[in-house]
Amino acid sequence: MCQPHEASDDEELASAPLLTNTELLHLRIRVIALENLMIALLARAPAEQRELVRELAAYISPRPGFTPHPMTIRAANEMLSLLERSGQFRSD
Repeated sequence: MCQPHEASDDEELASAPLLTNTELLHLRIRVIALENLMIALLARAPAEQRELVRELAAYISPRPGFTPHPMTIRAANEMLSLLERSGQFRSD
């Protein structure tokens, strides 16, 4: 369960040094690598695990009565995109 952020968390984030272009490039490369690893793993995942991904994406998507957050919506859509892309490598 997520805990609400405290003021000290915000202060720590505000005082964190900015990333350099090189660090951002390395992070981007790592994210691409992790996405491709997830696609490979999902391609061989049993139906139950693939369904769990769908359920989690639906769970984090906005529910009636809650405020939609663009980053959360985008994350849920990205999860489904990874799952869909993994289907290209499935043999069933």
